[in-house]
Amino acid sequence: MADKTYENVVIEREGEVTFLYLNRPEKRNAMSPGLHYDMQDALLNLEYDAQTKVLVLGGKGEAWCAGQDIKTYFREQGNDPVARRKTNNTSHNWRHELLTHFSKPTIAMVQGYCFGGAFTQLSSCDFAIAADEAIFGLSEVNWGILPGGIVSWNLTDMLLPRHAMYYAATGEPFTGKRAVEIGLVNESVPRAELKAKTMELAGKLLKLNPSVVRYTKEAIRAVRHMGHEEARDYLAVKQDAMHKADKEIGEKVGMKECLDAKSYRPGLGPYKRPT
Repeated sequence: MADKTYENVVIEREGEVTFLYLNRPEKRNAMSPGLHYDMQDALLNLEYDAQTKVLVLGGKGEAWCAGQDIKTYFREQGNDPVARRKTNNTSHNWRHELLTHFSKPTIAMVQGYCFGGAFTQLSSCDFAIAADEAIFGLSEVNWGILPGGIVSWNLTDMLLPRHAMYYAATGEPFTGKRAVEIGLVNESVPRAELKAKTMELAGKLLKLNPSVVRYTKEAIRAVRHMGHEEARDYLAVKQDAMHKADKEIGEKVGMKECLDAKSYRPGLGPYKRPT
């Protein structure tokens, strides 16, 4: 079945890796109301798409995402509170709720500008690979506004407080290399190597049991806001749920491969799932 076509979004596939691109390159992929509705629909469809095992979030052209489109998102909806509320809810839904709870691994592939509101979907992806040349920035301070939505929360959740304060209060841009240093992305590489590096990470994830990856990423996101006693209880229940949900895990296949068949040795490469 052919993928659904959208005005502001493009879906491309490489085997079990699905690339979901923001597609307003002439606007540096600034997020318009139409883009928000397209992204919400695309993510809802891909959540249940059997071919999609890893999702990569990208941007067409020279920018990953320049944040909210000031004209179409703010000014043109300024006198229509109903439309503004609907768009605001849709914007938050796909950028945070749908991406954060997406059942498959998600990778942000950042090749160019990543500004303002784009920090939310960046933070919502499980992993992030950036081009060395990518430019990140929070320019809200220059417009006389705060990093709104949940961008300020994203910053303090992802970065150490000193870094969050500095880049939000000064509006100073920074590169992909600096994004690695402050913990915003996992790795940066030259632009020409970005897709290959992203596919390398996707390949590692595809070799792993998808239930383990899903439950692990859900657990990591949940426990970082818990106390240690709450986290211990949560993780015990999560482990039991994972064992019941997946036959391979319940039968301890990975442990048998390590202890009995000697075909897997921790630290010397990923467990090779049976084909």
